[in-house]
Amino acid sequence: MNWNDCIERTNTHSVKWSFPAEDVIPMCIADMDFQVSPAIVEAMNRKAQHGIYGYTTFSDRYFESVISWWKRRFHMDIEKEWISFSPGIIPGINVLLSVLTEPGDGVIIQDPVYYPFYSTIENHGCSVMKNTLLYEDGEYSIDFDDLEEKASHPRTKLLILCSPHNPVGRVWTQEELMKIGSIAKRHDLWIISDEMHGDLVYKGHEHVPLFKGDESLVERSILCAAPSKTFNIAGLQTSILLIPNKDLRDKYNEKLTGYGLMRPNVFGIEGTIAAYEEGEPWLNELLMVLEENKQYVLNYLEQHLPEVKGITPQATHLIWMDCTELGMAGEELCTFFLEKAKVKFDEGFKFGQSGHTFVRMNIACPKERIDLALRRIHEAILDYRVNRNIMK
Repeated sequence: MNWNDCIERTNTHSVKWSFPAEDVIPMCIADMDFQVSPAIVEAMNRKAQHGIYGYTTFSDRYFESVISWWKRRFHMDIEKEWISFSPGIIPGINVLLSVLTEPGDGVIIQDPVYYPFYSTIENHGCSVMKNTLLYEDGEYSIDFDDLEEKASHPRTKLLILCSPHNPVGRVWTQEELMKIGSIAKRHDLWIISDEMHGDLVYKGHEHVPLFKGDESLVERSILCAAPSKTFNIAGLQTSILLIPNKDLRDKYNEKLTGYGLMRPNVFGIEGTIAAYEEGEPWLNELLMVLEENKQYVLNYLEQHLPEVKGITPQATHLIWMDCTELGMAGEELCTFFLEKAKVKFDEGFKFGQSGHTFVRMNIACPKERIDLALRRIHEAILDYRVNRNIMK
């Protein structure tokens, strides 16, 4: 696998590479600029050559591949009956909210957090209750006192947990998960745990699935996962919801059918099986590449750009960058990087008020592209320093 190959993605219907401005390096949107595992390509080719792409269902092999993956990667036993389908995590959470909440209910999120959570909650007439993460000395932690207070509100129904957390890159420890679980049980809350990035964890850290962290949460929790972020196959639209609670699972599947979302993508099933059965060697290589890219970016920022502080991620292929010392925020900050450096980041303010002086950088690309983006940013900030001194 050539991880340094800068594959051309323009004119391929890529959301990430469809930016209208010329000569912009997109370091945004959480998909990778790496080709997928050869095993997945072979599976796609076999299915394409078959020549029939009719309605698709789930085979025993599909379920076995999912169960085996969780057993190997997380040493966790899951039951076939728990496995439910969704074309994506956000559609799945929308369906769950339609079952678990009523207009006016409160839903807790831990901001700055994956921004579709906000609109998903509001779509159902629910209130966004922010349990804002504590940020001190470049590290994030959970404000458990505030979480307890938000959970105790009589209209609070559930918590959407992001584990590992996007965008700050925290891997929650078993102790932290136990504390979250005890609060949820004390106040009769459901937990939807988005564990999309659970496979992308760096050395020295271990992702603990919520059920494993606290088995007593099994009947009041849903785990959301997918091969999409792990294996760069988001376009195949095949996500997995683990719903042990039978009553909730039946209601979820009934709603899913009512919305006409019950059929998987014909290529999505093949891609999932190939990823989980044969993709592990590719993933292990990817993790080494991401480790190198992460350290390269953090070292560069520390040596050349003291105004931009990279928050060391424990997981994900993203780096959350604190740009407070640049003296810009919101749209102005992102416009600066876009117009002066020709680098497109995900805007920090989309993740919540506490992200106004931050941007999110995607490091899942060849190092050559990362280096070019960093050098452009360096030049733009050097000019900015000069102009700011002149104005003073």
